[in-house]
Amino acid sequence: DPNGTRHATASLDICRASSALGRSRPAAAPTRVPRGPGRVTSGRMTELTAIYRHPVKALGAEALRQVALRAGETLPGDRVWALAHEKTDYDWAAPGWASCSVFLRGAYAPTLMAVTADGAPGGPITFRHPERPDLTVDPGSSEGEAAFVAWADALVAPGRPRPARLPPAIGRAMTDHPAPLISVLSDASRRALGQHAGRELDRRRFRGNLWIDGLPPWGEFDLMSREIAVGAARLRVVERIERCSAPHADPQTGRRDLDMLALLERIGGHRDFGVLAEVIDGGEVAVGDAVQ
Repeated sequence: DPNGTRHATASLDICRASSALGRSRPAAAPTRVPRGPGRVTSGRMTELTAIYRHPVKALGAEALRQVALRAGETLPGDRVWALAHEKTDYDWAAPGWASCSVFLRGAYAPTLMAVTADGAPGGPITFRHPERPDLTVDPGSSEGEAAFVAWADALVAPGRPRPARLPPAIGRAMTDHPAPLISVLSDASRRALGQHAGRELDRRRFRGNLWIDGLPPWGEFDLMSREIAVGAARLRVVERIERCSAPHADPQTGRRDLDMLALLERIGGHRDFGVLAEVIDGGEVAVGDAVQ
């Protein structure tokens, strides 16, 4: 379904499930991972291979070389804004975090998945899409908001709710989860999934923050309730990520080319890809850092 209508109900259910999970914390005591050389699995050191932030939720992935994580916070500059649609029930009188169901995103409009971004929140950001001219605006200004909404409107198929406003997240990212967490995804799992799909899968398809390599495929699920050191930061893994239909779309084109949910269920009996982690000790992390 090129207009993204097929999986809308399932996507809303996943958002609600994520919100419910976020109200509880794991009961198991975390196992502290000792500092020292990077964990070695199958002769390879586990390391940080990529960092991504997404200034606007669902629109625009930006690769970073390094970032300073802060305890109890989401990744700086990630999902600072979200694109509310005309039928939203967003509370404009009390702006802040809201469920993903009130915003436009890849599960509704696959074309949005092909947007890239370049620039830091607080200044001009350049947004690019293969079907649109580049747009450089400050989304935090009224003029920039209006220009961005108009630019994004052309990417939403007819018959879908139209973009309306660009509310900012207050004090944290407008992620799908109500708790301020960071996503950690595995390159080994991505490659294994790609083998089953019969193609290489772009990291941007999954819109994660930190990518690691060196664990066996799906080994990230074994880190639940454990602490990991990444560069100078320390994180506690708290939850697996259940996927919606957004990764069905190819981030190169913004067109659906794969039933990711069916593929995950076929090979693993679940819809999970990646984990969520809480930053418990802040610090600088950079591509190439060991993961302990």
